[in-house]
Amino acid sequence: MHVYIDADGCPVTDIAIRLCKASEVACVVVCDTAHEFFREGVQMIVVDQGPDQADLAIANRVSAGDIVVTQDYGLASMCLAKRARVLHQDGWLYTEDNIEALLFQRHASKKYRTAGGRLRGPHKRTPAQDRAFEATLQQMLQG
Repeated sequence: MHVYIDADGCPVTDIAIRLCKASEVACVVVCDTAHEFFREGVQMIVVDQGPDQADLAIANRVSAGDIVVTQDYGLASMCLAKRARVLHQDGWLYTEDNIEALLFQRHASKKYRTAGGRLRGPHKRTPAQDRAFEATLQQMLQG
């Protein structure tokens, strides 16, 4: 099993790396050159900048049973199709039951923005979100 982290702007990268190290699970951090950083003890994959480059790098490597950490619904959908387990940075799981609605919501929001509409951005991240993510990933790593 591998844990793949879509690290472009991911606020829980350090939590995931720490839990993977403690569980002795291989951790692969994928980012583009605009978000490049290094952490000891993990495999880093740095891709060129461009739309979905990090997402495609993960989707091409992930296998059934792997864990993917992402906030990107499109990547989540691709990984679910490969029977990976996919975790949002807020600690909830993407599933076959919720991915279609999430993708539709993303499409509707994009259509609204394209027509000139404005949507509110995400709320400020809270410690409770970090705790929820940590608890869920810990449970996934334990089996």
